[in-house]
Amino acid sequence: MIDLYTWGTPNGRKVSILLEELGVEYTAHSINIGKSEQFTNEFVSINPNSKIPAIVDHDTSDGKTLSLFESGAILIYLAEKYEKFLPASGAERHKTIQWLMFQMGGPGPIFGQVHHFLRAAPEPVPYAIERYGKETQRLYAVLDKQLSISQFLTNKYSIADMATYPWVARHEWHKIDLNNYPNVKRWFDELGQREAVQKGMAVPFLN
Repeated sequence: MIDLYTWGTPNGRKVSILLEELGVEYTAHSINIGKSEQFTNEFVSINPNSKIPAIVDHDTSDGKTLSLFESGAILIYLAEKYEKFLPASGAERHKTIQWLMFQMGGPGPIFGQVHHFLRAAPEPVPYAIERYGKETQRLYAVLDKQLSISQFLTNKYSIADMATYPWVARHEWHKIDLNNYPNVKRWFDELGQREAVQKGMAVPFLN
């Protein structure tokens, strides 16, 4: 049994998508970051960094309970444990991790900044909007180029795709028209038809 501590954000949805794709039993616990529930003593004992998502795996190979945070680390752990969506060795494994790290270092933080300055900042900050907006467009172009030569971010559907999809799902939040990135749109529409992706995007069923 796996306990997933999450909220309806792109980072949270990465993990629920993978769990749905794996078809493993898990229980989703809502951590309402709008109410600062990530700072409760109970959650901090699981994730000292006070960020979602986090998991607690009660069925490990050594019989001990494992708490794990950071979405990328969780994706790699689960993919390795269940031997799916991440090659065990070779070039394809490293390419998958490469595109996962691309998401962690690029679309995640940059799109998040665009969301903040367009939606949450108390007053407009033109410099920040332009800076992060241009970088968002550049990152979409990188994705579009890669997806012009590959059906997925690598040769096979993987945790790299699952990590990136929830961020692209908020393209309207960062004022991106997917029609300007036809290969991203094709990929996005294809992934959006997967039942596991649809279910994972709905967790924790509150947002």
